[in-house]
Amino acid sequence: MHILIVSKGSIPVTLYGGTERVIWSLGKELNNLGHKITFLVKKGSHCNFGNVIHINDEVDILSQIPNNIDVVHFNFPPKNIETLKKPYVITKHGNANDTPELDANTIFVSQNHAKRFNSTSFVYNGLDWSEYSKPTLKAPKDYFHFLGKAAWRVKNVTGAINTIKKTKNEKIKILGGVRFNVNMGIRFTFSPRASFYGMIGGQQKFDILNESKGLVFPVKWHEPFGLAITESLYYGCPVFGTPYGSLPEIVTKEVGFLSNNASDLASSIENYSNFSRKKCHEYAQDVFNAKVMALAYLEKYELVLNNKKLNLTPPHKNAVIEPKFLDWQE
Repeated sequence: MHILIVSKGSIPVTLYGGTERVIWSLGKELNNLGHKITFLVKKGSHCNFGNVIHINDEVDILSQIPNNIDVVHFNFPPKNIETLKKPYVITKHGNANDTPELDANTIFVSQNHAKRFNSTSFVYNGLDWSEYSKPTLKAPKDYFHFLGKAAWRVKNVTGAINTIKKTKNEKIKILGGVRFNVNMGIRFTFSPRASFYGMIGGQQKFDILNESKGLVFPVKWHEPFGLAITESLYYGCPVFGTPYGSLPEIVTKEVGFLSNNASDLASSIENYSNFSRKKCHEYAQDVFNAKVMALAYLEKYELVLNNKKLNLTPPHKNAVIEPKFLDWQE
């Protein structure tokens, strides 16, 4: 099968690149399974296991799809998709603030994500763990960490820091944020227990995760999936987060603790050693890997190749009006 993966981002990823990291792992594993892969992505991209076509922003994206493609995998909703004659799927990676009707071939990234759009069509994100450094599960750990786009208030980096401050003497390293943020309304975050590392990637990121006691992730929105969760688990880090979005289905009681109360999270954090680093690592490695993801997407591809829709009715967001920030108690 010749599969075209379409994304507005660049590959390979050097820093954060959540969606791009996922599609890279997907394409690589599909290639390992014997399929031909072509990426239609941003200029400057390159790949050693598949073909790359650079997007021309001045031309309709659908007109840039080669004729020899069997199935197209979009990672954003393209305009005029109803005119496309080839089988296709669309992965929705994020949340939406409005309630538009989505395409019937939409795939979500967790069960909760799908349910909130009245759908049952989802595939968990997986990663190619061979591209990550090997975890040192038995080595001493010195701090906790936060991983995510800290400038997004829904990620609640302030809540993560305040949770750590409720412990006796734990410290936290913030990956994906800065202490002084002018662009977000001159926000200044100070605590001698928190250190900031900005948007880092590669070995520096792996090293910090590898030496961490756990992930502090008190998001104030319904997280669609959360690569920060699975990456942290891979390095043996239990997750201490809020019970929103995908977290209750991904963070089991064996690998983390969920609460929207900072004091409760702090109490669990101080007992982090009750969690098995080995179980956390094995869970991420076995469940959220690229092969599991690729096989699940192949099932979706086969359906559309047989002229079937992934959703009986077009997905649409539930009419329930949710607050911009979900409850967080400090």
